[in-house]
Amino acid sequence: MSFFNKLKSKLFKSSSQLDQGLDAIVEDGGAVSEADPAPEPQADPAPTTPEPQPPAEPVPAPPPPAPVEEAPAATPAVPVQSGVIGRFFKRQGEAVRRPLDDDMLESLEDLLISADMGVTTAARVTANLAEGRYGRRVSTEEIKALLAQEIARIMEPVARPLPLYPKKPQVVLVVGVNGSGKTTTIGKLASQFRAAGKSVVIAAGDTFRAAAVEQLQVWGDRAGVPVMTAPQGSDPASLAFDAMTKAEEQGADLLMIDTAGRLQNRADLMEELAKIVRVIRKKDPSAPHNTVLVLDATTGQNALSQVETFQKISDVSGLVMTKLDGTARGGVLVALADRFGLPIHAIGVGEQIDDLAPFDPEEFAAALTGLAQ
Repeated sequence: MSFFNKLKSKLFKSSSQLDQGLDAIVEDGGAVSEADPAPEPQADPAPTTPEPQPPAEPVPAPPPPAPVEEAPAATPAVPVQSGVIGRFFKRQGEAVRRPLDDDMLESLEDLLISADMGVTTAARVTANLAEGRYGRRVSTEEIKALLAQEIARIMEPVARPLPLYPKKPQVVLVVGVNGSGKTTTIGKLASQFRAAGKSVVIAAGDTFRAAAVEQLQVWGDRAGVPVMTAPQGSDPASLAFDAMTKAEEQGADLLMIDTAGRLQNRADLMEELAKIVRVIRKKDPSAPHNTVLVLDATTGQNALSQVETFQKISDVSGLVMTKLDGTARGGVLVALADRFGLPIHAIGVGEQIDDLAPFDPEEFAAALTGLAQ
């Protein structure tokens, strides 16, 4: 199964919410009709010179008019009264369309906000969608295509894989709140880099949770990647420093440092993260070369405040979004791209090794809106 098909099947909550919502919006006040034709430019009539006319001849009186039967009135467009009727007409191959007017745009904006796209981004998306199309009658599929196009346009500039540098070791610091999926993301990335021929070392910097270290060791075994650990309760900054020394000695291409999960409103834990960064820079002033913030899609709009806080403390360079299969609000990724413009390196939709893939804006937009590809 391709990642797009997996993404689409696992994003069922988000895509189903948008799909059903768009159906309801179009059917509410819509009608079965053909699409409005595109206006054709009208050419100015060429000036003509009147020709002389011959003298008029007498016109004979017309015969008496024959009886005329009245033509039947044209069948009006059928207003849609319910979703059942709308689906019936779809099965018959006809489309339910509704004018793209203020009421429809307001309903569409509310739907996007409910999918966690955020007020500002939802307003921008609907405004751009209406530009040049206001008043036209559109179907659900047309709205899906227009939405997917606009979402992909917003996200195209941020779709960038984790960059690789010639510097050895390239230090990748992975941060995020508790339960965001940092440990599994590190394991998956390490496995993928290893498969691409890169030598990787992992540092289990979450020295407070034995379970996190064990989980990382399991992933390390799967990927054939060594995992550096320290006794529980050790200083994570010291472990990071030692891991850099070991990675240098081994000539590793990448050093991936896990960190303990911390809430963005815990000043003491955020200071600890700042200490890790300071210690790393004593070893290499240019490190960390990447600071990847792992976000849990199920947190919704809270992801925005997480980015804001972690960016101040650790100079976040890119994002990975996990658990898109567990939320009806996948639109938060669009809000993040629109507000921060940070690179989105990868997205995850499950626990398997191939459930993390480079972010593709067109595939994501199609999966989110339920658009067929």
